Amino acid sequence: MRFSFFPDPTPADWLVRSGAPDRQLITFGPAGFEAYARLRYIPDPARPGQEEADADVPDDHPSDIAQARRALHRLAPFTATADECYFCVWEGYSDIPLPPEARLIDLPHRRFALFRSRLRDIDHWETDFGGGQPIAPPALVWPADQRWCFTSDVDPHWAGIGAERAAVDALIADPRLDVVAADPAENQPRYY
Repeated sequence: MRFSFFPDPTPADWLVRSGAPDRQLITFGPAGFEAYARLRYIPDPARPGQEEADADVPDDHPSDIAQARRALHRLAPFTATADECYFCVWEGYSDIPLPPEARLIDLPHRRFALFRSRLRDIDHWETDFGGGQPIAPPALVWPADQRWCFTSDVDPHWAGIGAERAAVDALIADPRLDVVAADPAENQPRYY
């Protein structure tokens, strides 16, 4: 396994102590980044009250993990520590086994196991955690230098990213990603 369980929660202290509003912390990461964006796994709702199952997506639409992987690769040039990144797995994913000795990181309304690996190892996420089957993306990813934070909470249909403006611009400019600028303080589109 390329992702090693990291029993010391210290690398997550910057999240725990960030002071960001609860909802922002688990959907966009800590406050203070120059820019924020949403990676839309599926398009935003087209009408009020629309359910996620009614989203209009083609049969060949990429999986959430495939889209997260692409976004994380686009973020790689915007850190000096791509060989030392942290990945959180939400304890509520029944298809991702956690180490029995896992000391979990407590964030608002969520608890996570912490793993460490190289950023490029995201290419092996399904192999290492899902036995080769498609599974949910990591709940949080950040490099050791904390230059950006990628969040993929269980509830929204999108992942949130906080980073420098150039990183967010690179994500938005990628024609194979559906990324839009976002303000974490505002209400975001949601399905019901």
